[in-house]
Amino acid sequence: MSSPLLDFSSLPRFDAIQPADVAPAIQQLLADGRTLIARQTSDDVPATWADFVAPMIDAGERLSRAWGIVGHLHSVMDTPPWREAYNALLPEVTRYYSELGQNLALFAKYKQLRESVEYATLSSTRQRILDNEVRDFRLSGAELAEDQKPRFQAIQEELAALGAKFSENVLDATNGWTQHVTEEARLAGLPEDAKAAAAAAAERAGKPGWVFSLQFPSYFPVMQYAEDRTLREAMYRANATRASEFSAELGHAEWDNAPNIARIIALRSEAAKMLGYASYAEVSLVPKMAESPAQVLAFLRDLGTKAKPFAERDMAELRAFAAKELGLNTLEAWDIPWASEKLRQARYAYSDHEVKAYFPQPKVLAGLFNVVEKLFGVAIREDSAPVWHEDVRFFRIERAGQLVGQFYLDLYSRDTKRGGAWMDSPISRRATASGTQTPVAYLVCNFPGPVAGKPATFSHDDVQTLFHEAGHGLHHLLTRIDELWVSGISGVEWDAVELPSQFMENFCWEWDVLQGMTAHAETGEPLPRALFDKMLAAKNFQSGMQTVRQIEFSIFDLRLHHDWPFDATQGVQPLLDEVRKEFAVVFPPPFNRFANSFSHIFAGGYAAGYYSYKWAEVLSADVFAAFEEARPSGGSVFDSDAGARYLAEILSVGGSRPALASFKAFRGREPQVDALLRHSGMSTT
Repeated sequence: MSSPLLDFSSLPRFDAIQPADVAPAIQQLLADGRTLIARQTSDDVPATWADFVAPMIDAGERLSRAWGIVGHLHSVMDTPPWREAYNALLPEVTRYYSELGQNLALFAKYKQLRESVEYATLSSTRQRILDNEVRDFRLSGAELAEDQKPRFQAIQEELAALGAKFSENVLDATNGWTQHVTEEARLAGLPEDAKAAAAAAAERAGKPGWVFSLQFPSYFPVMQYAEDRTLREAMYRANATRASEFSAELGHAEWDNAPNIARIIALRSEAAKMLGYASYAEVSLVPKMAESPAQVLAFLRDLGTKAKPFAERDMAELRAFAAKELGLNTLEAWDIPWASEKLRQARYAYSDHEVKAYFPQPKVLAGLFNVVEKLFGVAIREDSAPVWHEDVRFFRIERAGQLVGQFYLDLYSRDTKRGGAWMDSPISRRATASGTQTPVAYLVCNFPGPVAGKPATFSHDDVQTLFHEAGHGLHHLLTRIDELWVSGISGVEWDAVELPSQFMENFCWEWDVLQGMTAHAETGEPLPRALFDKMLAAKNFQSGMQTVRQIEFSIFDLRLHHDWPFDATQGVQPLLDEVRKEFAVVFPPPFNRFANSFSHIFAGGYAAGYYSYKWAEVLSADVFAAFEEARPSGGSVFDSDAGARYLAEILSVGGSRPALASFKAFRGREPQVDALLRHSGMSTT
């Protein structure tokens, strides 16, 4: 217990944990785990829940908590010492889990318990845990011939290292390029807060003028508002070529992710074939809701066929507007966000920047918490705990004065934080000898921070992102399941895990929500109803284009891992080109290397699973439709009965039963796509 990383008595000790703690703590836990496995697989330990499974869960939690903290700090504080500490232990941890998954003696014990008389006496939750374990052992290579297991294990180790390297290359390439501007005229069109942030960046760099980076809060305002076309082009080109062969022009050929992609695809395919599957996509779908790659492709193509006419209309309107009003007869990739914003302003008479002024961070957080409290009968209070950065805040959730869960909130972009937004968990709910262990979550975003002493202001897209990640957090924090391996988001099918997050986004379009969470940054006035009506009218602006873009990514991902004859000399671009011919309406320039920074599928958990966003969007839209149906005419969407049922049937049960069963328990029927099409403005009825 001398190591802060081995102190599991309470919250992580972020004020004390150092990179030097990683190796001794993790190596000790790995050794303890191997000792336990040797004992648990002996004939002296009967194949019962109490004697066999419970000790395995306890040991697994200690390692997952400690290594989870290390992985989290690698993501939010990617400094050289933390990167080195994480990468040094990654092969050992991967090897341990690979050995665990291939241990035939363990597998035999789980199967023995599953086939025993005791199995029928266990709760359905514990039965599901055992079913999942047997399935996962098979996917981990437990049934491989002994002479194949070392190769399968080596593949897993190499894939883990390649995923970490892919992510690090993207971060390094993002941080490795800046655009220095010294002429104020080149900033025409940019919002004042974007210019102030760029000026502050220049000051930190010891340069005059303004410095822009590829961090999203710096990059996107340029693409959306800058009148200077050459500035937009420079920013677009740098962003589109991150972590590619073009990195050599910056003196960093080692950032090129193309070799990593080729190796990842080859290793995933090899592992799938060793397990007896035709493709990695088939392996990926085994623990998911979807039944086969063919079913997923049919779903995507059906949705794409419905969406493409709307996407073509969106693009035709944008081209016509750009030619007539902006003098752009040729619409380049770096013109599309800018021209789209001009069209939106012309059509709906407002800009994203105008809206952003009404969403200061304190009001947004208060509004989010109000939604959660109304829906689920809880109270959210700010609390204190050790944190990894001064910007991080900590909160507790209570019901009737009792602690339900706690969460960290890390909102702002930093050079040492990987891009995007996500939820993760250092502690999950479970029953212990001393009572219920309450869950804890991390909610991490990359929003623009405060400038010149003023509170940060968020775009409406940022607000939706925050609500999205809060939805993931609520799935983890409001669970009532006390079994660790299916508590919260654990054990939830990957293609259903986005349901609660996308569900929460719907509240960002409700007037009775927004009117209470806005206050103009200068005047303090709430969002005017007239402006909200314009936002609502523009809600589905270019939704066709956005939908086919997501379908493009999803089909690319699935086919890359299923039926595409990958050729390392050609890379993935031929497949992207083929997919785009089917559904895309926007065709990037030849130098675009989108795949080289597609971390979701090469460094995250979405390989052959990116379709999950659209799959879960059908579920979430259908779930929210129940709240709409219960809404009285002109009344609030906060229906207490619907909220209680949603909490009871979906959030609370976590992974303790199949996601489809949870959906049907709430909705009373199979999912339907109608609500998604209606919410997206693509309904033909």
